[in-house]
Amino acid sequence: MGHLEVNGVSYALPDGRPLLADVSLRVGEGAKVALVGPNGTGKTTLLRLIAGDLSPQDGSVGRTGGLGVMRQFIGTMGRDATDEPPTVRDLLVSVAPPAIRQAAEALDRAEDKIMTVDDEPAQLAYAQALTDWADAGGYEYETLWDVCTVNALAMAYDKVQWRTTDTLSGGEQKRLALEALLRGPDEVLLLDEPDNYLDVPAKQWLEAQLQESPKTVLFVSHDRELLSNVATRVATLEPGAAGATLWVHPGSFATWHEARVQRNDKLEELRRRWDEEHAKLRELMLRYKQKASYNADMASQYHAAQTRLQRFEDAGPPEAVAIPQQVTMRLHGGVTAKRAVVCQGLELTGLMQPFDLEVWFGERVAVLGSNGSGKSHFLRLLAAGGSDPDVEHRPVGDVVPAPVAHTGSAKLGSRVRPGWFAQTHDHPALVGRTLLEILHRGDEHRRGRPRDEAARVLDRYELARSGEQTFDSLSGGQQARFQILLLELSGATLLLLDEPTDNLDLHSAEALEIGLEAFEGTVLAVTHDRWFTRGFDRFLVFGADGQVRESTEPVWDEGRVVRDR
Repeated sequence: MGHLEVNGVSYALPDGRPLLADVSLRVGEGAKVALVGPNGTGKTTLLRLIAGDLSPQDGSVGRTGGLGVMRQFIGTMGRDATDEPPTVRDLLVSVAPPAIRQAAEALDRAEDKIMTVDDEPAQLAYAQALTDWADAGGYEYETLWDVCTVNALAMAYDKVQWRTTDTLSGGEQKRLALEALLRGPDEVLLLDEPDNYLDVPAKQWLEAQLQESPKTVLFVSHDRELLSNVATRVATLEPGAAGATLWVHPGSFATWHEARVQRNDKLEELRRRWDEEHAKLRELMLRYKQKASYNADMASQYHAAQTRLQRFEDAGPPEAVAIPQQVTMRLHGGVTAKRAVVCQGLELTGLMQPFDLEVWFGERVAVLGSNGSGKSHFLRLLAAGGSDPDVEHRPVGDVVPAPVAHTGSAKLGSRVRPGWFAQTHDHPALVGRTLLEILHRGDEHRRGRPRDEAARVLDRYELARSGEQTFDSLSGGQQARFQILLLELSGATLLLLDEPTDNLDLHSAEALEIGLEAFEGTVLAVTHDRWFTRGFDRFLVFGADGQVRESTEPVWDEGRVVRDR
């Protein structure tokens, strides 16, 4: 068994901005600790510091046991855009222990050499690399990887090892890496958003594996259901002017919100008392100073009061309350025809069989189903205005949805203006433009705004500090918030949301839920977020059998109903 120890770690960004301030954390043997915090507070950076990718500027990091790491973007593994895509073998090697990685890299170099210069030195080097591979346990790992590929991809390792990862879905890549890490020998795991791209059955598999595993795990996730079901403790990074600080809730995520409120209330009370005591000591010192100015006998009391005040100030105030997040999404919408969406004999070519559907004004419909079942295609068809859109059904925003092959019809009601949140965040018209510039210029659906007004709007979405950044330079969570802001400003009356909570931090996801409650219009959302579906009243299920059906409760896997725990 292993453990992690982070002691007083501080870290500043290359431009000098403080990111982490005196962060300490202990993850005991076998514990499952969730690391949460707003987008940009340094969660991934802290994991990189623990993994050794970065060095802390102050403090130290220690551990016992082998360390296995799943980074946020496992498909790139440090390669740039000009490199060939990594293979399945490369992916598995990347999450293996250092001895296996080093032996695999040496073997690859020897194989490349012998294919270009097949002389005696190259042959000897290749033979030595094979011996080193065997000594490191490489062949035993190939047996382990065979189990992983069969479970994740339903294919033997020798059949898929040279496939490139761009032929796998994001969920398949994540599942494969998780299989290797959870079955591997490392006692300590760092998992950066391991649930991203997983559908709900895969998330449930991950939850069960983490609950049953004896390994020590520190993981970052925005999935509130996974957090609630897995985390034994919750470590929270709170933003601050001098860098993010960290505190640990010793219970589960189910009680974390209440604990955070109580903690902030306590910190506010401690600060109030400190300010009151500071004011009293200062007033006392000034009173003795005045008296000492005309009475030499009061000099000793004056110096004593000075010393007491100085010691009080040197001890410093109690920990400051974290800078509160104030994400406020004002999704307005508008009244439309009673029947917002009508589908008759709609068949998504090669994906789903014909189905009929009526969605009424004001309804909240969650579109559920496994990856690849056609959910996003359905949303994209509606985002384009349906089968034969009128002018009033042209989508808001700058992205023109690609055509969706279908038969039958999908029609939007009068005054229904679709607004599309694309899962891929693919907005070519926004690339290279700053947020302030985008809001200032406006578009055919959204009026331009003066700089001061644009800054105020960005501030509601916690994006004011990023106003001069280009859209493509934002984090995934910031891009998601800005997409929702554009929908708010563009007057959409039908929101088509494709995995909107995937990159949102906890506070932003809750702000979106509040915004949707107040939205005067209709919402259809594709989601694998079980917590998010609690706010929906209809569930449209795209089944593995090609049938589209409705359910009164969320259905995630082979027609099985999954209720809230």
